Amino acid sequence: MTARAHKISDVLPAARQSLALEGYFQIMEHWGADNAASRCILGNPPERTFFEWKRGKVGRVPSDTLRRIGYVAGIWKALQIVYSDATLADTWVTRRNEAFGGQTPLQRMTAGDVTDLAAVRAYVDAARAPWS
Repeated sequence: MTARAHKISDVLPAARQSLALEGYFQIMEHWGADNAASRCILGNPPERTFFEWKRGKVGRVPSDTLRRIGYVAGIWKALQIVYSDATLADTWVTRRNEAFGGQTPLQRMTAGDVTDLAAVRAYVDAARAPWS
């Protein structure tokens, strides 16, 4: 066995990659994110690719994109745990938050870097800690 690190896209079968994107777009819909925000969170794939993914035409998804989807799924799950009301959980991302310099969490997530997603994920995971 080699010491080669496996990429997420090497380990996750294509059918699962398609499901990951399907779930991602459902979360974006729950959060009320527009196409520009949704695309930015995914790492700004080419517009054509983004809309093909949105229509369900998925080939191979880059590892970075899958990692970003993982952060979003983790944020969504943590919010569902923290808030017993789904509406509160889904609207949290559009409410200003001093922890993000007065920005909304969605604005922070769309700053463009994967570390912005990690920051929001860490914040909601810390809030969730008593319940996990």
